[in-house]
Amino acid sequence: MIRIDVERIPCLSDNYVWMIKVDDDDQPTATAIVDPAEVGPVVAALERAGRQPTHILNTHHHGDHVGGNLELKARYGLTIVGPAADRARIPGIDLALAQDDAYDLGGAVARVLDVPGHTSGHIAWYFERHGALFCGDTLFALGCGRVFEGTMPQMWQSLLKLRDLPDDTTVYCAHEYTLSNARFARGIDPSNPALAVRAEAVARAREEGRATVPSRLGDEKETNPFLRADDPVLAAAMGLAGRPAEDVFAAIRSAKDRA
Repeated sequence: MIRIDVERIPCLSDNYVWMIKVDDDDQPTATAIVDPAEVGPVVAALERAGRQPTHILNTHHHGDHVGGNLELKARYGLTIVGPAADRARIPGIDLALAQDDAYDLGGAVARVLDVPGHTSGHIAWYFERHGALFCGDTLFALGCGRVFEGTMPQMWQSLLKLRDLPDDTTVYCAHEYTLSNARFARGIDPSNPALAVRAEAVARAREEGRATVPSRLGDEKETNPFLRADDPVLAAAMGLAGRPAEDVFAAIRSAKDRA
């Protein structure tokens, strides 16, 4: 029976790299590194786990997501898979995939979702059978990525694509930004009781040195303001009652950019 186990690898100051260990019963079939920011922590995690990496799965081209690509490929001879829309900017890429392409990672099948906005060629990896979403910098715990290369409407549509996934999906995002995201969210959505409870839990976790990622998509739907731009309550709180959701999203994202 195919199963996956996901290990968090802290890198740089606030990045999370993910190691996906795929096994068929007790036999390893693949080991993928998602968005290797740097080499040292990844190699150390692989050695602790006793795993030989077979793949790198990239979500987008930023240096804190592809910085380890070439050295890891040279060291292990692995396969690098990334976004077709941004193939030219993914170091060492071997295979480029796009929306609804399926990729078999040692028996664990990922569906590719095109989620541009943060960058023009951003993708997410969704392992439906295992309820796992690797979304890079598109969706964060209580936040979303800055819109650098795309447009605000484009980013909103990308977030809706992720919001459509089942509530029990585990969201493996790429940064520990949750505490600052929670403070911002509380400022614009103070009447949300679920958010108040979550913000307290996040603050407590960070005080104790615990990670707040991964998160559950159902919790994001309830508490993440960037997924709730079409909620009339939040639109009214932003002074944008009756405006299109993409306008509300743009206002929320712009406010966070200034925070």
